[in-house]
Amino acid sequence: MQSLFSDSLSNPFDILTEEIVLKILDHLENDDTSSRKSFSLTCKTFYFIESRHRKILRPLRTELLPRALHRYPFVSHLDLSLCPRVDDNTLNMISSTLKATLSSINLSRSRFFTNVGLSSLFVNCSSLVEVDLSNGTQLTDLAASAIAEAKNLERLRLARCKLITDMGIGCIAVGCRKLRLLCLKWCLRVGDLGVELIALKCKEIRSLDLSYLPITEKCLKSVLQLQYLEDLVLEGCHGIDDDGLSTLEQSSKSLKMLNLSNCQNVTCIGLSSLTNGAEQLEQLILAYGSVVSVKLPKVTADIAKCLHNLSKLRSIKLDGCLVTLSGIKAMASLNTSVKELSFSKCLGVTDEGLSLLVQSHKQLKKLDITCCRKITYTSIDSITNSCTSLTSLRMESCSLVPKEAFVLIGPRCPYLEELDATDNEIDDKGLKSISRCSKLSILKLGICSNISDEGLAYVGSCCSMLKELDLYRSMAISDAGITAVADGCPALEMINIAYNDKVTDKSLTSLSKCSMLKELEIRGCPGVSSIGLSAIAVGCKQLTVLDIKKCFNIDDNGMLPLAQFSRNLKQINLSYCSVTDIGLVALASINSLQNMTILHLAGLTPNGLAAALLACRGLMKLKLHASFKPLLPRSFLEYMEAHGCVFHWRDKAFQKDMDPKGWKLHLGKSTELP
Repeated sequence: MQSLFSDSLSNPFDILTEEIVLKILDHLENDDTSSRKSFSLTCKTFYFIESRHRKILRPLRTELLPRALHRYPFVSHLDLSLCPRVDDNTLNMISSTLKATLSSINLSRSRFFTNVGLSSLFVNCSSLVEVDLSNGTQLTDLAASAIAEAKNLERLRLARCKLITDMGIGCIAVGCRKLRLLCLKWCLRVGDLGVELIALKCKEIRSLDLSYLPITEKCLKSVLQLQYLEDLVLEGCHGIDDDGLSTLEQSSKSLKMLNLSNCQNVTCIGLSSLTNGAEQLEQLILAYGSVVSVKLPKVTADIAKCLHNLSKLRSIKLDGCLVTLSGIKAMASLNTSVKELSFSKCLGVTDEGLSLLVQSHKQLKKLDITCCRKITYTSIDSITNSCTSLTSLRMESCSLVPKEAFVLIGPRCPYLEELDATDNEIDDKGLKSISRCSKLSILKLGICSNISDEGLAYVGSCCSMLKELDLYRSMAISDAGITAVADGCPALEMINIAYNDKVTDKSLTSLSKCSMLKELEIRGCPGVSSIGLSAIAVGCKQLTVLDIKKCFNIDDNGMLPLAQFSRNLKQINLSYCSVTDIGLVALASINSLQNMTILHLAGLTPNGLAAALLACRGLMKLKLHASFKPLLPRSFLEYMEAHGCVFHWRDKAFQKDMDPKGWKLHLGKSTELP
C-alpha cells in the first residue's frame, strides 16, 4: 500500500490539471524569462505545456530563431528589436512558420530586409494587426506597397522611414483600411497629400502621429473629420500656422489628446481654432511653442477662451514655454479637474502664480516645476497644503527653495510615489520627512550636497517600495547610507552613485543583495574595485545596464564574473578602466550585450578588440576611440557593419581629472541664468 502511494507521488506535479498549469503560466507572462525557463524545466509535462502557452518571443539573435519557433509554434507576438540583422530569408522563414498565428511583429531596430521579405510576410501572415518598422531608413515606397497587402493591419509605426513618400503612404491608405494607429514621425517626404489620403481612406484611425512632417492646414481638415480620432500629434510641424488653422471650421469631437509641441508658428489664435468643439479633450501638450508667450499681449484672454469649454481637460504640459502671471491666472480659472500640470523649464513661473494655480486645482496628481528658479518656500507650502493627493513631484534645480521647505512634503503628501529633488538644498531633515511617503518608488537626489548617510538611513528604513534612487554627485554619501538603502529596499531596480568618492566595495557588496537590480552607475568612484563588482555580478543576475567609467581599480578580475553571471547585460561603459583584451573577450560571451563604450583602455590592443567584437554576435552600437579606426582592417569593419553593428568614433582627449565637471558645482547659484 505504501509502495503504491509512493508511486502515485513520484511526480507530484502530475496531479495538477492543465487548466491550473496554464493559469500559473499566465501569472509568469510578464515575469523575467528565467522564471518561465525554470518552470518549463520542472518536468516534461510542464515543458510541453509551456511551449504551447508561449505567445511572446524576443530572441537575441536571428540564428536562434528557427530553433525557437520550432519550440514555440503558437507565438503571436514576435519582437526582433534585439536582432540588428534581419534579412529577407529570415522574414520568409517567419511567414511560413507562423502563418496562422502571427499577429504582431517588431522590426524597429532591424535592418537588411527589403520589400521582397515584407511582401512575403504580409501576404502569408493574414492575421497581422500590428507592425513596427520604425527606423527603417532603407525602406522605400516599394516597402510601403508591400505593407498595403496587410489587409487586417490595425497598428503601424513608420517613424524615421525617411524615404517613403506620399505615393507609398497612398498605397497603405488604400490597402490598410482597418488602421487604428499610424505613426509617421520624421517621415520627411510625406506631405499633405499622403496624410489626406490616410484620412480619407482609413476611417477607423484613433491615433495619428504626424510629428515633424512638412504638412500644412490643407490636410488637417480631413484629419479632424475622422470620426474616432482620439490622439493627434503635430509636434514640430512648422508648416502649420495661425492663418491656416483659422480656416478650420471645427476640431474633432472625439479628440482626447493634442500635442502641439515645438509648433513655433501656432499661437493662442491657432490653438483656439484647433480645439474648437473638442469637447472630449483630456490632454494638451504645448511644450516649447509660442502659445504661452510674453510676446503675446492678449495671452490671458486667449488662453481662457481656448480652454474654457474643455471641461474634460485633465493634463496640461507647457514645458519650455514663456509663461506670464496672467497666463497662469487664466489656467487657475479653468472649470475643469486638472490632474497633471507640467511647467518644466518655464520662465515666468512665480510664487504668486503657482500658489494661485494649485489652490484652484487641489486634485492635482502630478506636478513638474523643473528649473522654475523663481519659486521659493511659499510655492512648496502652497503645493503641499493644497495638493495632498500628489503622486509625482518633479522639482529639479529649484534653486531658491530652502531646505526647510522639504520638511513639508512628507506629512502633507503621503501618497507621493515619485520625487525629483536633484540639485536642491534638501538635507537630512527633509529626507526624514519624505521617508514618511511609504509608497515612494522613485527618488532623485543628484547633486544634493546637504544630504548624508543619516538621511538615507531614514529612506532605507521606511521606503521599502523604492525602485529607483539617484545619488549622482551627492558627495557626502558613503557606504553606510548605501547599505541602509540596500537593506531596506529589496525591490531596488536602479541606483546611480556616480562621482561619490566615499563609496567603496562595501556599498557594492550591500547592493548585491538587491536581486532585482537592473541598472547600476558607479562611474567616477575610485573606491570600488573588481571585488565589489564581482559581488554585484553574483547577486544581481537581472543587471542590464552598467556604467563603470573611470573606475580605475576595476580590471579583468571584474569582467570574468560578469561574463559568468550577468547574462542579461545589454549595455556597459568601460572607459578608463583597467580592463585588457582578456576581460573584453570574456564579456563578449554575453549573448545579450548590445551596446558598449570603450574609450581610453590602456590595456586594449587592436587584435584583442577584433577578437572580442567577432564574438559579440548581438552588438548593435559601439563607441570607440578614433585611434583604433586605422588599426582595424576595413574588411573587418565592413563585416561588423553588415551584421548590424554601428560604430561611433570619438576623438576625445584623455581626461586626467576624475571629475572634470566638478568645478561647476562650486561656482554657486549666482552664475545660473534666471
